Amino acid sequence: MTDRSPGFATLAVHAGAQPDPTTGARATPIYQTTSYVFNDADHAASLFGLQAFGNIYTRITNPTTAVLEERVAALEGGTAALATASGHAAQLVAFQMLLQPGDEFIAARKLYGGTINQFKHAFQSFGWNVVWADPDDIASFERAVTPRTKAIFIESIANPGGSVTDIEAIAAVARKAGVPLIVDNTLATPYLIRPIDHGADIVVHSLTKFLGGHGNSLGGIIVDAGTFDWSRDNKYPMLSEPRPEYHGLKIQETFGNFAFAIACRVLGLRDLGPAISPFNAFMIMTGIETLPLRMQKHCDNAKAIAEWLSKHPAVAQVNYAGLPSDRYNNLQRKYAPKGAGAVFTFALKGGYQAGVDLVAKLKLFSHLANVGDTRSLIIHPASTTHSQLSDEQKTAAGAAPDVVRVSIGIEDKEDLIADLEQALGA
Repeated sequence: MTDRSPGFATLAVHAGAQPDPTTGARATPIYQTTSYVFNDADHAASLFGLQAFGNIYTRITNPTTAVLEERVAALEGGTAALATASGHAAQLVAFQMLLQPGDEFIAARKLYGGTINQFKHAFQSFGWNVVWADPDDIASFERAVTPRTKAIFIESIANPGGSVTDIEAIAAVARKAGVPLIVDNTLATPYLIRPIDHGADIVVHSLTKFLGGHGNSLGGIIVDAGTFDWSRDNKYPMLSEPRPEYHGLKIQETFGNFAFAIACRVLGLRDLGPAISPFNAFMIMTGIETLPLRMQKHCDNAKAIAEWLSKHPAVAQVNYAGLPSDRYNNLQRKYAPKGAGAVFTFALKGGYQAGVDLVAKLKLFSHLANVGDTRSLIIHPASTTHSQLSDEQKTAAGAAPDVVRVSIGIEDKEDLIADLEQALGA
């Protein structure tokens, strides 16, 4: 058995973890500390100079968080990972390593509404410019490439519509342009899709969602695939040029195939500061232990409910890649054969007001702005998560006024169908 590569479920339980060497505790302890005692002055100097690995301050590293990072990196097939306070924080830290003022990045139009706002508005204050492309038109990514392009960003399964993105095709565009492909894998999780296997160079997650899975802890993560040469063409000076903070050390040259994760930690997280709490890291890590069990139930329930909704007279359209009639079904079978995920949208014949009314009448579904919980959730994006967008942007993002988004939980599907039936009937 020693030569066998562990399976996904085994990694979800064991990756990164060992019994506590002091107490023998089997569960990873919560190291609820701000700082750590150095052995001596030389030890401290080696840590601050990146000449040795170890703990200095919990804003940068923490033993509990380190287990979470190693576990997600193992599940995604990456070389290293960095956990952050939220999914948005992960995106901020990742892009800070890549972009200088005036630089551009290309992003798929079909994204979570909060990400669209972050890219379009908050990133403008750093001088980072987003150029939008259509994930259903791969050529639009090619047309968007300019000498200022430094990255391409997509979601593996798009929020809120649940459409599946052709990762390999867009990865080919990124390779031709000489830039990294960043994939937000939040809705799929590595149980359904491992973007690195399809050409992604960086994977990000909102750990708050399916990986944590219980709606109780915020977190984000950046996974380094170890596949990109950051020194090529000197496009990424944060990684390729001597760093004055570390006496001229070149991060790419020193750390090789996990240089991006190191840079995000010792430059981005150190200075921007969005560190995850050790308690949240512990809670999310515990959630990951049941990820394969939960995700399969999520997917099975979602498919059953999507099939039921597709036959309901009040429903105009169901957008779920797991349905044979869906335009993304071929991509789903290619990239996510275990299931199409648990988040999808459906349009109501009564339009905007019907969507608002439906969420008010449901009893078992919770009306809130989250996905990936064990509980089933619902929201009307046009009046909430995507309300800042124009009608054109809402439609492009899959959040038209008549659309409702659901995140299907792990309850008994018969109870969920009964709740939808009474609300739609009313």
